[in-house]
Amino acid sequence: MNDRKFSPVATPPCPVCAKPAKPEFQPFCSARCADVDLGRWLTDRYAIPTPIDEEEDAPKPGGTEPSQ
Repeated sequence: MNDRKFSPVATPPCPVCAKPAKPEFQPFCSARCADVDLGRWLTDRYAIPTPIDEEEDAPKPGGTEPSQ
């Protein structure tokens, strides 16, 4: 038989405080860090970059612009 001992796979640290992550809060170390991360997403501190679409803000033809 093979007597090698394997160490558990190292988990990345908590992305908020860099402490070791706990399985019940993965990838965070606690419910507090999970809440901090959620708050950052909800207040637009984090954002996923997307290409700027200039046509998105342009008025649509036959549009809904009020006439003057």
